[in-house]
Amino acid sequence: MRKLAPNFKEKYGPWAVIAGASDGTGRAFTHRVAATGINCIIIARRGELLEELAEQIRSQHNVECVPAAIDLSTPDAFDKTVTAVGPREVGLFISNAGSDPNGSHFMDKDIQPWLDLVSRNVVTNMRCVHHFGSLMRQRRKGGLLLVGSAAGYGGSRFMAVYSATKAFVWCLAESLWSELRPHNVDVLYIALVATDTPFPAKAVGREGPETQKGIVTRRCGQQRTGKPRQRPGFRHAAPRRRPRKMATGTRRADQLPGSRRVRRMRSVRPQW
Repeated sequence: MRKLAPNFKEKYGPWAVIAGASDGTGRAFTHRVAATGINCIIIARRGELLEELAEQIRSQHNVECVPAAIDLSTPDAFDKTVTAVGPREVGLFISNAGSDPNGSHFMDKDIQPWLDLVSRNVVTNMRCVHHFGSLMRQRRKGGLLLVGSAAGYGGSRFMAVYSATKAFVWCLAESLWSELRPHNVDVLYIALVATDTPFPAKAVGREGPETQKGIVTRRCGQQRTGKPRQRPGFRHAAPRRRPRKMATGTRRADQLPGSRRVRRMRSVRPQW
């Protein structure tokens, strides 16, 4: 198991918000964060699973854990999240919600399920990142961990809207990584591929090649990599196009991604 930085609790505490925490990688993230002594606010749609997880966290890690049953696809999801957090100081926001339960061609379903998916993956996500990220910037410490998918690297059948939302989160994370570095706030985007979580296991009836525990262990310990983006388990999948290099404020317009004049970025060493 990769060790976390010795100042992990100091930098990313005293509270963490984990959205999509009821099972899978979200549940594993909650246990990993709580093991460092950081109190947790866990959010998901299924309240009974949250209550069960909260009790486990309190008993196993001796920290506070506040469950909040919130459907992140609803218009008032952000307001409910802020209310659940209250005056607590959040030093780490983990956005893990956002699977696609539709499994359909875009035109084969009514528009409402796709609007709900956009609301959960984009609108609520962006509002939470803006809210918690702004407070972290004021305090000059904290971290944003946005869990995405390799589906965001390009469109695909049965994943039109899902791929589009993950591409949005990917670009948002890369941009914020550059914007918040001067303020000592770390941003990490994780592009998951085939992963052994309850949702895909139910969908395909078998386990994926990489477990949520392995992913969380490595990503929570991803210290000083100089990379805003990580792709756990990427050896198990080959996207149709390579992900682009990231443009920072030091590049001119003619050196944006896609230009032949882009050269490998100078290595940087963020704390995350």
